[in-house]
Amino acid sequence: MRPGTLQLGALPPLSLYIHLPWCIRKCPYCDFNSHESGGGAPPEQRYVEALVADLETALPLVWGRTVHSVFIGGGTPSLFSPDAIDRLLGAVRARLRLEADCEVTLEANPGTFETDRFRAFRQAGVTRLSIGVQSFNDRHLKALGRVHDRAQALAAVEEAARSFDTFNLDIMYALPGQTLQECEQDIETARRLQPPHISIYHLTIEPNTYFAKYPPALPEDDVAWQMMDAITRQTAEDGLERYEVSAYARAGHACAHNLNYWRFGDYIGIGAGAHGKLSFPHRVVRQVRWREPRLYMDNALAGRPLAQEHEVARAELPFEFMLNAMRLKEGFTLTQFMERTGLPVTAAERGLEAAQQKGLIERDVARIRPTARGFDFLSDLQELFLPD
Repeated sequence: MRPGTLQLGALPPLSLYIHLPWCIRKCPYCDFNSHESGGGAPPEQRYVEALVADLETALPLVWGRTVHSVFIGGGTPSLFSPDAIDRLLGAVRARLRLEADCEVTLEANPGTFETDRFRAFRQAGVTRLSIGVQSFNDRHLKALGRVHDRAQALAAVEEAARSFDTFNLDIMYALPGQTLQECEQDIETARRLQPPHISIYHLTIEPNTYFAKYPPALPEDDVAWQMMDAITRQTAEDGLERYEVSAYARAGHACAHNLNYWRFGDYIGIGAGAHGKLSFPHRVVRQVRWREPRLYMDNALAGRPLAQEHEVARAELPFEFMLNAMRLKEGFTLTQFMERTGLPVTAAERGLEAAQQKGLIERDVARIRPTARGFDFLSDLQELFLPD
């Protein structure tokens, strides 16, 4: 309840993000906080204890609030045993009030080892799986450094369909050496499996990755645009609506957790390197946990999980809001902007006018949404709201 520069009439919905940072092998394109397990099992017991201690330090900041979604990401969370996930989710339920139909998502890889656990993850309380397929082409999987092959990817999706009422496939395009036809084949294979949700990402070369140091030969921009057009056409033919710039879903299967991010909701972030955003009546705060897993565990168990914390400046809030909300096909209402930022719409008016003049948004008296051109040039649209 400390004084601040804002006036929020109500607090936004609250989610929980849990980061499990270990992988079998670091992918050459990955810039997430992930660490190779070195062939051994992650330190499950100590890490879960650290997560619980971390969560307990956050509880006073969210007393009385209901959690609407939980997302366990990584890394490769499916490397953790179902028993560890069960203990973790049990500890979460004992400390937070979860909505009755709370979505609980777990990221998983298609490797046989992880696939064998899918049913047990469901029994532990996971309601939604997000499977990092990336491609169904063995040559491209090898180029991406993935530890699974096409057959394992197909088996994983089939098992997810048997074990879960809803699940997501992660697919990438514009891969090293990929042709338009190969991209179309990947999407067609995904369509035949009838997933209720697909997330489709353009491969980008991120700083401080292996690909940044040794760049692969990627398709030309014109070919990548053709791939995007083909993806949009193929998914629409199969009844998957593009509700977010990189997400396609059947009715009722949009990812509730990600929707909360994009609508500028709140989230507790626990785990190594996890980020969080929490709103209070007069301020919005961002938090970052210690990044290195052992350092995180030591500090979280000592009651000091935070590496950084800062209040979001009033001038930065319009950009932070638009960075998320403009990713959604539905856009946002003027009321949502005012409720989530505590600011009048006039705080973003200059950017909105510029976006409208460029044909990047359409607006009426109640709602603002990106146009098809705004989706295609999303970065240009978001940059219009950068603070001076």
